[in-house]
Amino acid sequence: MADAPVPGRLAENVVHFARVLRAAGLPVGTDRVMLSLRALQITGLESRADFHAVLAACLIDRAEHRDLFDQAFELFWRDPDLLGRVLATRLPRVHGPEDRGAPPHESRRLADALFPSRPDATPPEEEDQQIDLDASLTFSAREILRKADFDSMTSEEWQAAIRVVAQWRAQLPRVRTRRFEPASSGSRLDWRRIAARSARRGGELGELCWRRPRQRPAPLVALVDISGSMSRYSRMFLHFLHAMTSAQRQTRSFVFGTRLTPITRMLRHRDPDRAVEACVRAVDDWSGGTRISTCLREFNLRWSRRVLGQNATVILLSDGLERGDTEHLAFEAERLSKSCHRLLWLNPLLRYDRFEPRAAGIRAILPHVDRHLPVHNLDSLEALAEALSSLSHRPRPDHPSRLPRGPHGWNPPASRSCP
Repeated sequence: MADAPVPGRLAENVVHFARVLRAAGLPVGTDRVMLSLRALQITGLESRADFHAVLAACLIDRAEHRDLFDQAFELFWRDPDLLGRVLATRLPRVHGPEDRGAPPHESRRLADALFPSRPDATPPEEEDQQIDLDASLTFSAREILRKADFDSMTSEEWQAAIRVVAQWRAQLPRVRTRRFEPASSGSRLDWRRIAARSARRGGELGELCWRRPRQRPAPLVALVDISGSMSRYSRMFLHFLHAMTSAQRQTRSFVFGTRLTPITRMLRHRDPDRAVEACVRAVDDWSGGTRISTCLREFNLRWSRRVLGQNATVILLSDGLERGDTEHLAFEAERLSKSCHRLLWLNPLLRYDRFEPRAAGIRAILPHVDRHLPVHNLDSLEALAEALSSLSHRPRPDHPSRLPRGPHGWNPPASRSCP
């Protein structure tokens, strides 16, 4: 039976609907849009319920995205009160003791996606009205922003978070080299400077000169997962990486989905927004699938000898959800950990209090990392910056009794330790 063509301008509307979902924060890639159109050609349009089920099956893959999708579907597809309902989600509310609930993040994100250029409505001033507020559960806007999840931020919160990240200037760890530099004090005399000063003074020995070992920023390599489930976190982390390493030439950055792409030159642009957009345009698999083991293998074969020398620290940003063979993933993760000085794994799944490493991909990577850290809000990024600034580059202890216990009940292998 031949597939029925998509009637009317339904294809354009489906593409527009996918763009609204993407702007609202859902990881909807081009492959999912094509899958939706293909499924509609096969199933047809028998009822509204079938149409909703087909789009939900093709455009979302996580249970936590169901509520936002249902709201977007009701608002987008022939809702008679579309404008009224969206504007209602954007009106500010004052919550007293009887109503402490806030509008859900999904509604605000959806409103921003449908009406991005509409300014926020300002309520009329009511000087005579007395509002009884419960101050026990009130927080400053900045504190709420710092704890807000990147995946549930509105457009205004997203831009505010980017401005906060752009102001950070974290110092990378410094390593001691074999070269020396002049110093006001030290443990080794600088005989060349002493002889030069003595010659200028006619052979008289003057003040002693010293020198000390020169230090330089430790190399940093970032491997960023840009698959559909990591899109929002990857964008914010690229802003963080640009702010933290804009003045450091010892940083190398890569993004990977189905293939590995170097983005070091693009992140050196002075404007962070243009730098991140250049990174997005440079790759063809943004918000697509992921092949972690394949991309790690390509990095180990082609790039590790070039960028992992001189005690480099590697940051791996990924959720570890590998669909391929986890044996190869474990081998490549072990090879990567042995090639670098420290391997830090940033996982947004750690935002859940009851997180357990049950997925096969996570269990394959976890034994080979030095630190397993969350990356889902501004507080976690600030903690990462502090961890990098205080990262020790001393040799790892070899005795197993010196190894501290790792997070979530796992112990690093005997050759690794947490800094």
